[in-house]
Amino acid sequence: MGCDFIELAVPGVRALNPYLPGKPVEELAREQGLDADSIVKLASNENPLGAAPSSQQAIARMMGELARYPDSSLYNLRDALSRKLSVEPEQITFGNGSNDVLVLLAQCYLTQGASAVFSEYAFVVYPIAVQAAGAQSIVVPAKNWEHDLDAMANAIRPDTRMVFLANPNNPTGTSFSDAELKTFLAKVPENVIVVLDEAYFEYASDSDHPDGISLLKQYPNLVVTRTFSKAYGLAGGRVGYSVSSKEISSVLNRLRQPFNVNNLVEAAAVAVLNDDEYLQRSRQVNQDGMAQIEEGLRALNIDFIPSTGNFITFDAGMDGVECYQKLLKLGVIVRPVANYGMPGHLRVSIGLEDENSRFLEALASVVKQP
Repeated sequence: MGCDFIELAVPGVRALNPYLPGKPVEELAREQGLDADSIVKLASNENPLGAAPSSQQAIARMMGELARYPDSSLYNLRDALSRKLSVEPEQITFGNGSNDVLVLLAQCYLTQGASAVFSEYAFVVYPIAVQAAGAQSIVVPAKNWEHDLDAMANAIRPDTRMVFLANPNNPTGTSFSDAELKTFLAKVPENVIVVLDEAYFEYASDSDHPDGISLLKQYPNLVVTRTFSKAYGLAGGRVGYSVSSKEISSVLNRLRQPFNVNNLVEAAAVAVLNDDEYLQRSRQVNQDGMAQIEEGLRALNIDFIPSTGNFITFDAGMDGVECYQKLLKLGVIVRPVANYGMPGHLRVSIGLEDENSRFLEALASVVKQP
C-alpha cells in the first residue's frame, strides 16, 4: 500500500468540499451540443457590460511589461484607492479577489480552539476559510432570509475571534441598515474582528445602506472587504482588497503573497476606479434589469427574495437542481444554491435586457412543463 496523502493533509482541509464555481459557457456548449454564442450565462454575478473600455485600454498599454514582476506594493492602485476612499495607504491589503483576503483573515486570526460566527445562507467561502484554519463555525439561523444581527451578537463566545457579515449578502441579496450595523458593532467585544464583506456595495441603492469604511475610525476591530469583480467589471482579473486599521493590515501583509495581483489588472483597476461613467452605467443596467426580472417572476407567480445586489434568488417551485438542468438544456446558465441549504431555490444574475428576456422565456417554459 502506498502512502495515503489525503490522511496526511491538515485535518481542516481534509474535510473540505471544494468551492463550486458557475458552469462555464464552453462547458455547457460541449455537453449540450449548443452554439456557445447562443448561451446566456447568468450564474456568476458578473457585470453584463463586460470590462470597461478604460480597463481594456489600460491593459493594452501594459502588455509590454508582461515579462516583468508586478510592483508588490501595488503603489498606483493603493494610492488611487486611498484617495478615493479617504483612508491611509497603510490601511489597505490587496488580494487575488476579495475571496483571497477573506481566507487571509482566517489564516492570520483563527486557529484550533477558536470560533467564528456567521449567518445561515452566508457566502460559502466563510465556512471554508474557518474550517481550513482549524477553527469552529458558529452558524446563526437567518431571520426571513436575513442576518439576525441580535442573535449573531449573542452567539459570540469567549473563544470567538471573528464574525463574518455580508452586506448585501450572497446568495440571498438581503442587506441591513446603517443603524442596525452600528447597534451590532457596539455589542461586539473589541478583541473580536468583524469582517464586513461589501463585495456588492456599489450596487446597493437603498438610502440607509451603510458604508463600512466610514466606521473604521470608530471601530478598530472592523475590517471591510470589497472587490473589483462585480460593478467594476474585472471578475477575470481577480483583484480585491480590505480596508482596516493599520495594525490589522500589517498582520495581513505579513502573510499576503507578494505578487498576488498582477500588473495588468492593477492598471485596469486604477483606470476603472476613476471611470464614473462606466460605474453609473453598470448601476443603471442593474437597476433596470432587476425591475425586468422581478416583473417577469411576478408574472409567473414565482416567489423571490428582494435583492440589493446584482442577482435575485427565487423559489424554483421544484427541486432546484432539476430546474437548473432543464434551463441548461435551453442554453441558460443560472446558479443552484442547494449547497447553501436552499435546495428549492436558484440564483440568477442580472444581465442585459435581451439576456434577462431569454432567461424569463426559458423559465416560463420550464415551470409550465407537466
